[in-house]
Amino acid sequence: MTKTDKPNILIFMTDQQRGDTIYPYNRAYTPNLDKFCKEGITFSNAFCPSPHCCPSRATFFTGLYPSEHGVWNNVKVGNALSRGPYEDVCLWSEDLKDAGYKLNYSGKWHVSATKTPVDYGWEMTNPEKLVQDLGDKESAQPFLAEKERWDKYKGLAEQTGPENRNEGEILRPGFFTYTQYGEKDTYYKDQKVVNNALEIIRSREEDGSPWCQYVGPLGPHDPYYVPKKYLDMFAPEDFELPSNFEDRMNDKPGLYRRTRSRFDQLTDDEHRNSIRHYMALCTYEDHLFGQILEELKERGELDNTLVIYLSDHGDYAAEHGLWCKGLPCFKGAYHIPAVVRWPGGIKNSGRIVEAFVSLADFAPTILETAGVKVDRKFTGQSLVPFFNGEEPENWRDAIFTQTNGNELYGIQRSIMTDKWKYVYNGFDFDELYDLENDPDEVKNLASDPEYDYIVKSLMGRIWRFAYEHKDSCVNSYITVSLAPYGPVEAFRTKP
Repeated sequence: MTKTDKPNILIFMTDQQRGDTIYPYNRAYTPNLDKFCKEGITFSNAFCPSPHCCPSRATFFTGLYPSEHGVWNNVKVGNALSRGPYEDVCLWSEDLKDAGYKLNYSGKWHVSATKTPVDYGWEMTNPEKLVQDLGDKESAQPFLAEKERWDKYKGLAEQTGPENRNEGEILRPGFFTYTQYGEKDTYYKDQKVVNNALEIIRSREEDGSPWCQYVGPLGPHDPYYVPKKYLDMFAPEDFELPSNFEDRMNDKPGLYRRTRSRFDQLTDDEHRNSIRHYMALCTYEDHLFGQILEELKERGELDNTLVIYLSDHGDYAAEHGLWCKGLPCFKGAYHIPAVVRWPGGIKNSGRIVEAFVSLADFAPTILETAGVKVDRKFTGQSLVPFFNGEEPENWRDAIFTQTNGNELYGIQRSIMTDKWKYVYNGFDFDELYDLENDPDEVKNLASDPEYDYIVKSLMGRIWRFAYEHKDSCVNSYITVSLAPYGPVEAFRTKP
């Protein structure tokens, strides 16, 4: 047990986990999280700013949106818009280190291709291995950065592609065959990540200093390869296809339909089996999280530790016939689990907070709980008032998203309120959904004149958010200024 009044902090961030897999939705079997939620506070409407790992993780660590921290897509691909956060952007880990926290990092990074967690204040057992995976100056040249992939395709040309598809496979002529799910123990690496974290906990010196530890497994990211023990807990028939599975998206952007066409190779039974594998992976991650909690408990540190469980983004999981994540701006890709346990700092544990929460809120929250004051602004807001059982004044009534695409570029911004969701697609026609009457986002109302006043109002709020958060998505050239209402609406809309 540390001898400081500052709480220890542990973060367990999964990769691509849907918000409805845990309590209070419980689509997956997560016994450790069920207990954890009852002992903490659950934010049932938490969302990421972008449906991709790198921009969302950068938002978590900075408290800023992509337009402010500079990470828009996968920082390690050849045509990345950036290799990492802007040079003048500070991560909260740097603040904690300056405040005397000892920081340890295990698992996935995916925030910068040129800097490691060590550069931002963390200690790592084996940072050299991570450095080998980082980019270099040549990575700024797309072809050189992707040369390894080109070499693999060159080798593929000498082979004859499969003519018949096996279960769970998606054939892609000229690409490698994609296998969506299986029973391989691919995620044994996640146990290695947790083993590393456990060793850090066991060997930590009790010198009175507060500590912060980050644990980042890779699951339940696709492909959905599950240890057999957890897969055998379920059967495909245990899971139903989503209610909007039959939506062919004929009233939505063409890219949405084109994305679905890949997954249309799968039969309905294979879609169910994919859901089974995905949910079983969530159960596996729950098991790993339980190991961390048990070790903290045995060392007497659990009750003096602020523990955060969350994910970077979600997964479509067969919604609209889609899988993984991408430009289709549906809830499943943005809704994330977010739970906090802190016996010494949360009143009336077991509560569910339904207010809109952003991944950007955790940076100011972590700093406030650690008693660290900084002289900079965040996009997010501290969640501490919720810890105290209070309803913060002027809390947001909407969630905004920002993405410029992931390798396949496309400007997309959206706003979601309790009632409406509007998606501005710079690459295609827009979307408007009445969430009260159409929570599954099936009927696109954007082109219906009856709702034009809604479109104008929401588009104005999107522009206002862009203005306030340094978003450079504004351009008045005739062939790119395709929004139904332009940036002037930002100044006709109340802040």
